[in-house]
Amino acid sequence: MFYYFLKIFIAPIVSLVWVKKITGKDNIPKKGGVIIAANHESYFDFITLYSIVPRPMHFLAGEVFFKKKQWAWLMKLTKQIKVDRETKDKSESLRYAISYLKDGKIIGIFPEGTRSSDGKLQKAYNGAVKLAIESGVPIVPVGIKGTYEIMSRHDKYPGFKKCTLAFGEPIFFNKDSADLTTQTNMLMNKIGDLCGEVYNF
Repeated sequence: MFYYFLKIFIAPIVSLVWVKKITGKDNIPKKGGVIIAANHESYFDFITLYSIVPRPMHFLAGEVFFKKKQWAWLMKLTKQIKVDRETKDKSESLRYAISYLKDGKIIGIFPEGTRSSDGKLQKAYNGAVKLAIESGVPIVPVGIKGTYEIMSRHDKYPGFKKCTLAFGEPIFFNKDSADLTTQTNMLMNKIGDLCGEVYNF
């Protein structure tokens, strides 16, 4: 019920005020498990994707969101998956995510792990590709441009700028084709192409 409240009342406002252009939205599968992986410029990435993607999304979100009063209620109501960034053992979060994907849900993930400090692409972790391989689902890469200007990690409130989102075609990854780091670099190069940046890691 809360998801539909957000889609009906909040999503149109976000789209009207902050979104300039969306391309490739038809690349999101209409059913079945899928991972949506995007670059991470701002807190607004989460809000924008949640508003634009036509199906419910469950993000892998840092534990900090579950500790802050202004975010914790939203995380719980929308059933996001907590990731404890202070521990190396992410098995519980991975287990939840795989379960969601096998149930045909969408998992949202930012491979860089945290917001960019300057709006540029950062070095990514291998988690998105590992999750895709273990669950057998594709990744839809997304390039987000402009959310850093809307609300960077240095800002307390959003400004009235516009962002663009470009959704790429679904990509399947295979554990036998290349190592995780090589495949993660392939994913990030695609995300870079979609947001007009070069991935230099």
